Order: sequence, then C-alpha cells, then structure tokens
Amino acid sequence: MRRWAALCVGVCLVTGCGAKADSSSGPVAPSPSSAAPAPASSVPAAGPLGTAAYQAELTRIDQALAGPASRLTRVRTAEGLSDAMNTLAEALNTVAVRLAALKVTSRLDAGHSLLQVRIGVAATQLTGLADETEDDARCGGVAYTSQNVQRQLRTNLSSALVLLQQLKLTFGKTLPNPGPAPAQKPPDNGDILVRRGPNGTGQVKITNGTAKDVAVSIVTDGQPPSSPQVMVYIQATKATTVKQIGGAYHLYFKSGSEWDPDRRKFRSGCTFKKFAQTFGRNQGWQVNLKPMATGNATTTEVEAY
Repeated sequence: MRRWAALCVGVCLVTGCGAKADSSSGPVAPSPSSAAPAPASSVPAAGPLGTAAYQAELTRIDQALAGPASRLTRVRTAEGLSDAMNTLAEALNTVAVRLAALKVTSRLDAGHSLLQVRIGVAATQLTGLADETEDDARCGGVAYTSQNVQRQLRTNLSSALVLLQQLKLTFGKTLPNPGPAPAQKPPDNGDILVRRGPNGTGQVKITNGTAKDVAVSIVTDGQPPSSPQVMVYIQATKATTVKQIGGAYHLYFKSGSEWDPDRRKFRSGCTFKKFAQTFGRNQGWQVNLKPMATGNATTTEVEAY
C-alpha cells in the first residue's frame, strides 16, 4: 500500500493524510476454427495481375472485411469491443495471407507491398491493444473508445490507401469512418465542477504532484463518490485550495486523459482512488497526491465512479 503526504494545519486533533501480439515478421493465418471469414476466392488468380484484375481482388478482400469491421460499430460492452478487435485482427491476418499469394505487375508492386505491411501493422496493434482498450471502454464509454479504435485502424492503413488511390485503385470502402476526434479542452486548474450541500468552515489545499490531471471529489461522510459535495479539477503538477467545506468528508480522486465534460470522467488511462481516512469537519488540511516515502496517509483503489 502506497503512502501520500498530508498534513493537518489549523484546528486539528489528529494528523492525517500528510491476447499477446504476434512477434513474427509475417502475417499468421488463423486456425480453421477462427471466426474470421476468408476472402471470397480461395485460389489466387494467375499473375502478374494488372490494374483491373488486382482491383477485383481488392474488392473481394474489402467484402471479406466488411462483417468483422462493422462489428466495431455495434458493440455495447467493453468485452464485446475486445472480442470485435480480436476478430478483426484475425480477418486482417487472413487477408494478408491472401495478398501475399498474389503477383502483380511492376507498376502496382509498391502499392501491393505497402498494403501488406500496413495490414500487418493494423492486425498486430488490434491484438496487442484489445485488453488495454477494454479498460478504456469501462472508463470512457464503449462508443467513444470504439470510435478511437476505428480512427486508429484507418490511420494505420492510410499510407497504403493513398498510394493505391494514386494507382487508380480503391480499397477500404467497408472500413467504418467515425469522422475526426472531438476537440479536447480540459477544465482550467482549480475549476469547480460540482458544488452542492452545506457550506462550512473546512478547507483543504490539494497539490497534484503527479504527471496527470486529476478530478478530486470531496464526499460528505456516508455518501457515495458519485454524489460529491465538491468536485474540483487540478491540472498536473499544480495545486488549488477548496474552501467552505461542510461536515466530515472523504477525498476521492480520479486521474487520466481526455476529459469528458458531460460525464465528468476521463476517457482514457483512468485510475480511481480514495484516501483511507476521514477528514474532520471545520478543519484545514494540506494534501499532496504524489506518493512519497515519508507520507503519512494511505490510499486504496476504488471502483469507477
């Protein structure tokens, strides 16, 4: 259990707070039991393929990816998103094997080779990030996290898609396109996001000695963290003082990135913690959220709120 530094100042009776990615160089075909669909044509056409014949192959592959790709837009749970990512990765690996069996004319070779590379990158990233993205989905919402995955997929394939377009070829029509990410504007340091409940004479100075922004909830004793008396936003390495706190209370804090102002949550990289002690009414406190060897207060992990 880690300790944080916290010091009671003023009228106080006690001192307080003071699925692994494939490491091989080439794509791997899934086993026969894989849920990933195979491209429509199982035998490569005779080569080398010219523009029209190669476009026909790309269209077949696009159609094979349509089902797995569309699953990303329909998921409703964090587990479902993770499963959809793994299924799409398997489909991409199957497609990469199909592409590797094709021979194209020298004019198309650069685009053909780059497409294979970028599909491999996309498949590896989807597999490697499936578990991490599942955590982000619980934190920031499934729909938002899924859209980020869709954007990353298109980013991974973008250089190949551009080169194919220059060659008068089209690919990726079945890939979902959620549009650009929403603009990020976090609150200013010290912004009060919630203020309700009785006013009092208690106050606390909170120093965020960490490298991430935090939202600190001052929760009246006996109330859940979802109903704070005060919620204040503190940017990384900065501090603020909250005054007029009424009654005894607990301190909860959550950290992360990509703040969602509507849900008052971070969308990515979230952690949720609570100071173990109760902060007395009508007292002044100083709290540093950075773990310190000399700290005299403990925290515990709590469920997302």
